[in-house]
Amino acid sequence: MPSFDVVSEIDTHELTNAVDQAMRELGQRFDFKGTDARFELEDTTVTLIAPADFQLKQMLEILKLRIAKRGIDVACLDVKDPQVNLARAKQLAILKHGIDADAGRKVSRLIKDSKLKVQAQIQGDKVRIIGKKRDDLQEAIAFLRKADVGVPLQFNNFRD
Repeated sequence: MPSFDVVSEIDTHELTNAVDQAMRELGQRFDFKGTDARFELEDTTVTLIAPADFQLKQMLEILKLRIAKRGIDVACLDVKDPQVNLARAKQLAILKHGIDADAGRKVSRLIKDSKLKVQAQIQGDKVRIIGKKRDDLQEAIAFLRKADVGVPLQFNNFRD
């Protein structure tokens, strides 16, 4: 039986490249010269550190632009509130990855309600879609691309 997996993954190599490009842009911009503004990447969490709060907003726009250009969906970015003190401002940007239980149930509910001839099974942090025909699976992919699940979706492991 043909099947495919619905996942929400982040390419960590592309994320590292995006943060490096954003750091380079900070070094070249005149309004950030001589400041201690920087990005710090740890796993899938990017920490923005700047001397002032208004600079964090500019840095966040730079980061979003670089992430989007590297092919990572900006919808997976969860930006926390900035922490500001007299010396510096700090803000966390966490990149969500993996399909949690709620999103998995939402995907399987959408598939059931769509009346397509496919079945959805939640398997940990991915959802497997199984159908009898390849065309049914392609319709399911097209349907899920249009649907708003709350997390960016990728489709892999397509098997005939």
